[in-house]
Amino acid sequence: MRVGKLRKIWCGLAMLISISGCDAPLTQNDLEALLSRGEIVLITRNNSACYYEGPHGPVGFEYDLAKAFADHLGVNLRLSIIEDEIDMITALKAGQGDIIASGVPFGSQSARLLSLGPGYLEVAQQVVGRRGGPDIQSKKVLEAYTLWMTGSSARIESLEELRRIYPGVSWQILTAYSAEDLLQMVWNRSLPLTVVDSNTMSMNHHYYPELTVKLTLGHPQKLTWATDPRNRQLKQAIATWFDRKETRETIKGLVEHYYSHLESFDYVDLARYRRRIKVRLPKYRAYFEAAAQKYKLDWKLVAAQAYQESHWNPRAKSYTGVRGIMMLTRETAASMNLENRMDVEASIFAGTRYLARLHRQVGESVPEPDRTLMALAAYNIGFGHLQDARQLARRQGKPENSWHGVRSVFPLLQQKKYYRTLEHRYARGNEAVMYVDRIRTYYNMLQPNLDALASDSVTADGPPVFP
Repeated sequence: MRVGKLRKIWCGLAMLISISGCDAPLTQNDLEALLSRGEIVLITRNNSACYYEGPHGPVGFEYDLAKAFADHLGVNLRLSIIEDEIDMITALKAGQGDIIASGVPFGSQSARLLSLGPGYLEVAQQVVGRRGGPDIQSKKVLEAYTLWMTGSSARIESLEELRRIYPGVSWQILTAYSAEDLLQMVWNRSLPLTVVDSNTMSMNHHYYPELTVKLTLGHPQKLTWATDPRNRQLKQAIATWFDRKETRETIKGLVEHYYSHLESFDYVDLARYRRRIKVRLPKYRAYFEAAAQKYKLDWKLVAAQAYQESHWNPRAKSYTGVRGIMMLTRETAASMNLENRMDVEASIFAGTRYLARLHRQVGESVPEPDRTLMALAAYNIGFGHLQDARQLARRQGKPENSWHGVRSVFPLLQQKKYYRTLEHRYARGNEAVMYVDRIRTYYNMLQPNLDALASDSVTADGPPVFP
């Protein structure tokens, strides 16, 4: 689809809205009407950056943020999944939704039709290619390639600006595909280059470690929610809510939850892991499955944890004396009645049993997936230190039953002013955070790679199932 055609669509949409009287002011208080019907409708996309179904229900950065706002208003949250930006705006103007959370910035063409709220997450538009693919040293080199992308008013405007300087820059919009599809197509060499937003690249890079960011286009922009300009009371309610200290803490927690664990890997780490899924994991998969079934855990989680511990090496040994594929201490092995930590099957069963015990100790007051994440942290740092971190979170007014609240204070266990007030004193809290973050990434990569091996080619498997 050419840019001129998109511009005509935007202009036609604006004219249709004007002719139909959709921009006429409302006489009813729009926020009161929303509260009266008891729900708020969020228009968003089904992808890793916005919303998807996790093992414990709906999740996603935009979903969680909107859910927090709905809870603040005391109403239910209902989703309307629309992928195309223009269709989102049309639905909003037709009264089929209250808020657009698209997961990408809005360009000026779209912004003219909308009322934009406060910015909350900075993203940049990135040209992404594969290692060994096009060598992009400057923006001028882009004239030799076609840039493939999904429709986005901000992205189109950025490329139009670039083309004023480099007239040979060209692009194609694939309306039938998502940005995640295009990343996969670049990975499997079906396309040379794509343009995506940095948050989408961050959420998917660990699936395709061979992808690299070649260039960043323009200046970073902030994501915003969009509402109908007529709904002035809703706009004000959103602005007031975003200005609250509690909301800023919520956003900080969501950024940590969805993005922070993706930053500690490089290409070598991830490429090595993918190879070992193919070569090493089949030797031990049956043990992981049997142990997880016995102790009511997810076998892929146990396998991901074992990889973090030993890289699936049954002879692994650290200088501190932990040993085996699950890297158990002598004391923990004894408590699990494990005599030989080098016995692969017995070690996997003992480690899985220990993780299940920690999961029970964390307790049902902590919802999933936070309960599992805390149990993993306790496996690494000890249950006593986990409880200290929860106590410290409570002291600082942070949620002790949520992982992002506890995660944020774990590093403080290394500071004397904090740990001297706690029962179990000093602990390497940063290490526990990284430990959990890496297991989450290994877990999220595992199923897509297993599917790829089963079909002998990578298939689109949707967003991660363990946020």
